[in-house]
Amino acid sequence: MDRLSVMEVFVRVVDEGGFSAAARRLNLSKAAISKQVAALEDRLGVRLLNRTTRQVTLTDAGAVFHARAQRILAEAEEAETEIGTLAAAPRGILRINVPMTFGVRHIGPLMPEFMDRYPELIPEISLSDRFVDVLEEGVDVVVRIATLTDSSLIAKRLCCNSRSLVASPDYLARRGTPQRPEDLIDHDCLLYTYLKREGVWELTGPGGRQIAVRVAEPKMRANNGDIILAAARAGQGIAYSPLFMAGDDIRAGRLVPVLPDWRDERASVFAVHAHTRFVPAKVRVFIDFLAEKFAGKPAWEP
Repeated sequence: MDRLSVMEVFVRVVDEGGFSAAARRLNLSKAAISKQVAALEDRLGVRLLNRTTRQVTLTDAGAVFHARAQRILAEAEEAETEIGTLAAAPRGILRINVPMTFGVRHIGPLMPEFMDRYPELIPEISLSDRFVDVLEEGVDVVVRIATLTDSSLIAKRLCCNSRSLVASPDYLARRGTPQRPEDLIDHDCLLYTYLKREGVWELTGPGGRQIAVRVAEPKMRANNGDIILAAARAGQGIAYSPLFMAGDDIRAGRLVPVLPDWRDERASVFAVHAHTRFVPAKVRVFIDFLAEKFAGKPAWEP
C-alpha cells in the first residue's frame, strides 16, 4: 500500500478512537488496519500508538506524525480538487461589477466573444461607479479603477488609467488656456464627485512634482463622467477625465488637453476577486480573457 494510504489509515485510527471504528469507516478488516499501522511503526522505527484493550492513544512521536499526516492528506485532497477545478468547463452564473462608463464602452463590447468561448457561463453584469464590496455583495469579479490597498482581495492589473485635464477649443478660445495648475482656480471646472478626494484634482507634473488643486466652487458637479464630458464638449468648462473616456474626443478635436504635462497616472484598471484557496474556473477564465484583451498599451492612450 502506498504511503498516502497508510497515512490515511493511521489518521483514521486516531480520529475514530480505535482500530475497530477505523476498520468500519474504511471498509477494511480490523486485522488489516492493525497490520498496516504496525508496518508503519516498523518502517519509522518508533511506536506511534499506545494500545490497551480499552483505548488507543498517541505517543509523543505519534502526535507529531499525526499532525504532519493530517496536513499532507489535506494538501493532497486540495491538489486533486484544484486539478479537477482546472479541468472542469466553466459554467453557471458569473456575477460581474464594472464602472458605468468603462463597462459600457470597454467591457460590454467584449462580452459576445467571451460568451461564445464559454457558452455554459451566464454573465450577470451590474454597472455602478460606487465602491462595491466583493465579499459582502457576493460579486465574483469587480473591475475597479483605483489604487488598491486591500490585501484581503486578489487584484490582476489590466492596464493603466491616465487622467487628463480637457476642455473644448471654444472654451479655451473664450477663457484662455491655463499655463500652470494654479491658473485653474480662475476657470470654470466640471467636477466628478467620485474622486478619491472629493473636490480635489491631484496632478503629477514634470519631475514627478505633485500638486493638489482644490475645486472649491465648481460650475457643475456630477457622479457620472459622461455628463461631465458632455458639458466640457459644450464649452462649459474644464474637466479632469480618464483618457478611456476622453480619448476619442481628443482624437476627434472635440476636446483639447489642458496642461498636458500635468496628469494623474497613479491609478490602474484591475480585475478583483475574493481571496480564496482555489480560484473558481469561471472567475479565472474571465480574468484571463480581460488580461488578453487589455494587454499592451490601451487603445485610448495617445
